[in-house]
Amino acid sequence: MRPVRRAVPIALTAVIALVITACGTAEKTAPPAPRSADYPVTVHTGTGTVTVPARPRRIVSLSPAATEMLYAVGAGSQVAAVDQLSDYPDQAPRTKLSGYQPNAEAVINYSPDLVVLSDDIGGIVKALTKVKIPVIRTPAASTLSDSYDEITQLGVATGHRSVAAQVVGTMKQEIARVVSTTQKPARPLSYYYELDNNHYTATSATFIGQIFTKFGLRNIADKADRQGTGYPKLSAEDIVQASPDLIFLADGKCCKITPATVAHRPGWDHIRAVRQHDVVSLDADIASRWGPRVVDLAKAVAAAVTRAQAHAAAPVG
Repeated sequence: MRPVRRAVPIALTAVIALVITACGTAEKTAPPAPRSADYPVTVHTGTGTVTVPARPRRIVSLSPAATEMLYAVGAGSQVAAVDQLSDYPDQAPRTKLSGYQPNAEAVINYSPDLVVLSDDIGGIVKALTKVKIPVIRTPAASTLSDSYDEITQLGVATGHRSVAAQVVGTMKQEIARVVSTTQKPARPLSYYYELDNNHYTATSATFIGQIFTKFGLRNIADKADRQGTGYPKLSAEDIVQASPDLIFLADGKCCKITPATVAHRPGWDHIRAVRQHDVVSLDADIASRWGPRVVDLAKAVAAAVTRAQAHAAAPVG
């Protein structure tokens, strides 16, 4: 769901993975194409400054999260090709291009005038800029602010600055609304977020964890992240001992993990979340991509918190 800054769980690296009203609306009601006088534009990103000389007409995206952002801001008609993992939205022109093993020649064959990717792997950025193709990097977000910034940057680069601002504003409003309308637990509920079946997880310091923190949830992995990566590996024993109130599974797609398989793990039947049926399967793509659909992740967490509150008040049977 590589979209993270270190090669950790397969679930995170495979998808690192609203149907927001603004996403569909932006594509249908995008403003007229910018005049040539509006370019060149300078895009200030977290990895450097990029100059886009003219309005892009053939964009290649090598990042599933960036692909979602491009369509959300209304640049879908400008997208010529996306990588093999960019499966949302459905109309995105998927190809065999890879963001993990990018091939400059293969990308150049699509005649792009802008390339968007997550990581500079194998010197891909240098190879593309050498032939005067502007490249914008959208690294895996560490915070929600990073996500908002990247959407804004792509809006500027593609000529959809105002729509990008609307998308970011809608995301903030929707997340705030979902949080404010979800009753906070009487006591902080603890949770474990599973990225793969090796028990890699995400802490509160990640953009994923920030969503959970908004609902007053306590992450059992925070103290275990001694290296400060944000994505530590826990032991099964530690998880059983912590007995979290909630377990969120983001490894159904990669590893076929379900609430039923979790319940059959040795000793896990003693975990409160398992005993109270508060093991939640998440859409791995939505849970790991840092684009506009983080709003859907917030909604999924809100629903889980609401269900768990009644269980938390009851004795474990």
